[in-house]
Amino acid sequence: MSSSELIFKNNGPGQTAAPAQWKAIALDGQSSEPYFVQLKRQLRDLIERGGLQHGENLPSERILADALRVSRTTVKRAYDELRAEGLLSTHGRGGTIARGTAQVRPTLGKLKGFTQEMRELGMTASSQLQERAVVRDRMIASLFGRPSTAQFLRLVRVRLGDGVAMTRETGWYDLGVAPALSGWDANGSAYEYLREKCGVFLTGADQSVEAVLSSPEEDRVFGFASPQPCLLFKRHTRTAHEQLVEYVEGVFRGDAYVYRLQLET
Repeated sequence: MSSSELIFKNNGPGQTAAPAQWKAIALDGQSSEPYFVQLKRQLRDLIERGGLQHGENLPSERILADALRVSRTTVKRAYDELRAEGLLSTHGRGGTIARGTAQVRPTLGKLKGFTQEMRELGMTASSQLQERAVVRDRMIASLFGRPSTAQFLRLVRVRLGDGVAMTRETGWYDLGVAPALSGWDANGSAYEYLREKCGVFLTGADQSVEAVLSSPEEDRVFGFASPQPCLLFKRHTRTAHEQLVEYVEGVFRGDAYVYRLQLET
């Protein structure tokens, strides 16, 4: 057998992937590359190009093996390695689904937190708290224009949209301006908590954006096999009294974020 092209007789119960989405898959029997490596590479390409959307079902191992006329072990190995890379996941009777990252296209120019941004895009925001501590830090105190004895709430959070890690951010909050933040569990929106629980209203922020490569910790969080291009946001957020209350550094995955900026003549 010199090559194996994908031909579905049927998708089987519970399989939602249409055959047209899979026609590009063809395994070359003349290649020195093992079938499972070829299949893994082509499936990864489908996910990264959006041919398989986040949450979309893949054929079962048996159905795909039959369609490609290869062993089920070949398909299982390709699926297993893609799971290990975070590109596939298995949900019991729900089968194997793609974990591609849907691109989000927020508009720059308006102060909004991650929770609000996801809400406006029709996505559900959630967080994974990695670190939370009340700290004294001379460099951060200097940045805020505060004495070295000032206390800050330091948070390291992974922010997710529809269950997909979008950004890993480190934030410092001035407890001298918003002391009630010391009791916050870091769930949800910091801006909503500042407004509703602390009585602190925000009027604006200075924000910069620069291109960076992901760090080893960000690779782990985002499921990257190697460092990838990301966007580093640095934001200084002020209250109605022009007091700096928040400083955040957030690394957004470059394969998921496309920012729009409206320009006026």
